[in-house]
Amino acid sequence: MLRLPSQTPATEWNTNWKEIQPALQKVRRSMASLRTSSLKVMRVSQLDADILDIELVDILKEQLWSALSLFNPLIKEKYEPELLGLLNLVLFKLSVYDTSATYGAQLQNLKFRNERKHSGPLEAIAQDAPLTNGQKLAYGIFTVGGQYVWSRVNRYITSKGWGELDESDTKYRIYYLLQTGEKYWKAFSLVNFLVFLWNGKYRTLIDRVLAMRLVYSKKSVNRQVSFEFLNRQMVWHAFTEFLLFLVPLINIEKLKMKLMRTLLPKSYLVSSKGYDQLPASQCAICHDSTSTEKTGPIGQMRDLTVHNAYITQCGHQYCYYCIQSKISIFGDEWPCLRCGEKVTTIEKYIEKKEDEEKPKEKSSLEESGYDEIEE
Repeated sequence: MLRLPSQTPATEWNTNWKEIQPALQKVRRSMASLRTSSLKVMRVSQLDADILDIELVDILKEQLWSALSLFNPLIKEKYEPELLGLLNLVLFKLSVYDTSATYGAQLQNLKFRNERKHSGPLEAIAQDAPLTNGQKLAYGIFTVGGQYVWSRVNRYITSKGWGELDESDTKYRIYYLLQTGEKYWKAFSLVNFLVFLWNGKYRTLIDRVLAMRLVYSKKSVNRQVSFEFLNRQMVWHAFTEFLLFLVPLINIEKLKMKLMRTLLPKSYLVSSKGYDQLPASQCAICHDSTSTEKTGPIGQMRDLTVHNAYITQCGHQYCYYCIQSKISIFGDEWPCLRCGEKVTTIEKYIEKKEDEEKPKEKSSLEESGYDEIEE
């Protein structure tokens, strides 16, 4: 076939490409009808992403409350829903709206995609359809706006006591309607979670409604699991449990007293408080507790006299309650406050008084009896 000088010569590959188009169309139709393997995304990665997002919000909340406590602590109580809504809005703008993935999802190599573009055999194709602006805005309205509206309405209804009104009141009906809606939402969320455990597609009910599915952002990157932190956490947990079991069995006060007796001389323990100069009728332990504790009404003097006296093996007297409480706590390591010796045994103190009148009476009776016998 002749061609005009103005016409460009047809290349050989272009002609061949046009000739094989019908055959390629048949191949495409046959591939579309074939069943393809579904896309598998690890469920644990999606759940870990949700946990990481919650932990991030908790950390930022603690920092925010700490900063506000320096100015006015009442701001948190009054404007808590607004502050949390503003914080969630900033996180949504910097994560989902800009990058189509939350910060937790980015750490798990995940991102959202528009699942409406991947129905049927297109589920496992390499190119992921990005989220539309409508999906992003709806996600922000549901997560940020819905959470703020619910918390604010719930606080208002609770403060006004709508739940305690009569059942025929309109406010009570609104309260009942909201509580019923919350129950149904939790029930549907539970059903959605069970379905997620079965097929691993939509983690939350909002993701299912908006057709936003978490997929791998880089399919060639494998999940790297490091057990270093887990092992360290398990060792620390076992160590703390062992300490909680062991500490109650150890008498800390007795160890402290033994350490003081080992490091400090006996003369220092006695002379530092001056209880060796007290009268014998006063309890040194009562003096010690009075100097460390402020008990009783102002202006009232405490009775420091020894009551129900017990004497130690070193010869000093104390109240029975005082000395017995010290021995039960410190054992045989408690030193006497007057001399510094270890108190190991105590016994009841019995004061002995010599009766001088009876011998005199006896002698007078003997004299009178002797006189009678002489007579």
